[in-house]
Amino acid sequence: MFSKVLIANRGEIACRVAATCRCLGIRTVAVYSEADAQSAHVAACDEAVCIGAAEAAQSYLRGDRILQAARDTGAQAVHPGYGFLSENAGFARQCAEAGVVFIGPPPEAMRAMGLKAESKRLMQAAGVPLVPGYHGASQDAALLKAEAERIGFPVLIKASAGGGGKGMREVHDAQAFDEALASCRREAQSSFGNDAVLIERLVRNPRHIEIQVFADTHGHCLWLFERDCSMQRRHQKVIEEAPAPGLPEALRREMGEAAVAAARAVGYVGAGTVEFIVECNDEGAPQKFYFMEMNTRLQVEHPVTELITGLDLVEWQLRVAAGQPLPIGQDEVRNQGHAIEARIYAEHPEAGFLPSTGRLRRLALPLHAAFGSVSLNGIRIDSGVREGDAITPYYDPMIAKLIAWGETREQARLRLRQALEATHIAGPQTNVQFLHRLLDDPAFAAGKVDTGLIARHQQALLAPSSLPASMACAAAIGALLEAERAQQTADPWSACDGFTNGVLPPRALRFDSPWGPLHCVLWSPSSGQPLRLQTPGAVQPLPFACSARAMRVDDATQAFSLVLTLGAKRTQMEVVCLDAMTYQVFSDGEQAVLHRLGPDLGDAVGDTAGGRLTAPMPGKIIALHVQAGHMVQAGAPLLALEAMKMEHTLGAPAAGRVSELLVAVGDQVSEGAELLRIEASQEQGATA
Repeated sequence: MFSKVLIANRGEIACRVAATCRCLGIRTVAVYSEADAQSAHVAACDEAVCIGAAEAAQSYLRGDRILQAARDTGAQAVHPGYGFLSENAGFARQCAEAGVVFIGPPPEAMRAMGLKAESKRLMQAAGVPLVPGYHGASQDAALLKAEAERIGFPVLIKASAGGGGKGMREVHDAQAFDEALASCRREAQSSFGNDAVLIERLVRNPRHIEIQVFADTHGHCLWLFERDCSMQRRHQKVIEEAPAPGLPEALRREMGEAAVAAARAVGYVGAGTVEFIVECNDEGAPQKFYFMEMNTRLQVEHPVTELITGLDLVEWQLRVAAGQPLPIGQDEVRNQGHAIEARIYAEHPEAGFLPSTGRLRRLALPLHAAFGSVSLNGIRIDSGVREGDAITPYYDPMIAKLIAWGETREQARLRLRQALEATHIAGPQTNVQFLHRLLDDPAFAAGKVDTGLIARHQQALLAPSSLPASMACAAAIGALLEAERAQQTADPWSACDGFTNGVLPPRALRFDSPWGPLHCVLWSPSSGQPLRLQTPGAVQPLPFACSARAMRVDDATQAFSLVLTLGAKRTQMEVVCLDAMTYQVFSDGEQAVLHRLGPDLGDAVGDTAGGRLTAPMPGKIIALHVQAGHMVQAGAPLLALEAMKMEHTLGAPAAGRVSELLVAVGDQVSEGAELLRIEASQEQGATA
């Protein structure tokens, strides 16, 4: 076994590997970029080495600097985690040449499976079922379009060297093919350094089911059951579970054996995942499966496999890389219970799941949860950030993975739902409310899942907060009163309670909110009456009481756990005061942000951007689809912005004429930066 391992990654996977190494008595070395100097994975390791600037291309993708750090620290092996260099055959070969063990498959296996088109040809030779499509070497645009027409629309364009939903586009007709191909190629080149693509028939009623495989250097190869990863947005997974609900045992075994055949066909060693697309009938029952790709690394969703099998896959990786055989045989692999994982991202679900950035002002995760292993209440958390850390535009915006185990799928679902209700994150926008609603979706609860479920049900999943506006206002006012009490001193002139010698006048409070402008009136106690609050829509003030427990986060952020009574209703809520005027309210998996308006600001108003297009996040301009003078319709594509390794097409906020372009291809822009202007016009001109 190794005595020191360098972890060539960041975030939760680096923390996960460090935790397993600590249990095995192995010292660890972290590498980090300048943006990650104070990160959790640096603190989790015994040593740390800075390898470059914040951009991944100048740090985590620099294999030469990583290997130099291994030499300088005496590390015998490199664990690549997932992402970055984890599937880079060239880096694996460089490790071997430097005398450092790469904890992963041989370079030849990675190269064979790393290019989707080549892997398809290998799988066809091995007898593994394939989706009908074009997997050829020629990348001529006219040929690719002709192949798409031969296959028949709708088709899926996929980056040959891709993964994680990057470089992937659905195309439903020939007219949309050229732009989709260009966009797919740009994203593939940016993410993988290779713009080659393949084209496949878009499978109807698909489920995304993958098989975990593991092989050693002694000729043994196992499959460790399957994971259902059908809950996806923009071809990226958000909820994964094991085992797959409703999968017939015969089909499960057939897929497992096909996955082992795929691994053996390339001489695989270590942890890998063979991904299949499963075609279902109109009732959702799985019928046929097709090979999609093999991920030659550990997967983000590996915890659900660990929880149902009781195995530590990272420990297995370390032992196999050290030359040890797999500790059990195929007939000893057991499936116990059910596990579901939710990926918590910093993103705007209501804005097309665009990534969000900013400092984690509040990061409250479920109590009694365990990191890297399941707790007594069946909850596990894998995270690589802490409260106060920043989510930056340089890396994937995942905050944490929340995993629940149960004896049944329903128990696991309810446990995860409850854990999400206890997850309160303030600062960047997150998908916690969306995940909570997805777990409650009737189709998901019944196990009737497929990759189109989120798109079909997005109206309900992305609806405004279901918190009652009256209770949201009461929570914000309760936090305001508690903050004011905390500021009071023995000096009466510094009190914020509006003291007078007579009866206190009613106090008007107004908020801008997801429901629009909200007006409240707070009536102070008088003549033995309790505090009263009149909320929006109420015909009269109701008795109002609030008991609070303050949880100061830092000098700029306060949080309160409140028990509110408004009339006959009693509710427990949490409020995070992001500043003196802004309150983020949490309750039962739902949340809302209220901004208090001063007395001289008038009614709250909505977005007045009109015909201005601003950047929804920091990023790089990689394509312009219009020029000054072009006439556009609302929603027409204007430009493409690359951020967090993904390409985002921004549409016109209103119809009109593009009056001014304020950016050029290659420009780096900050969140909120103005990109172009559109003015309403009846002039004739070019149309985008």
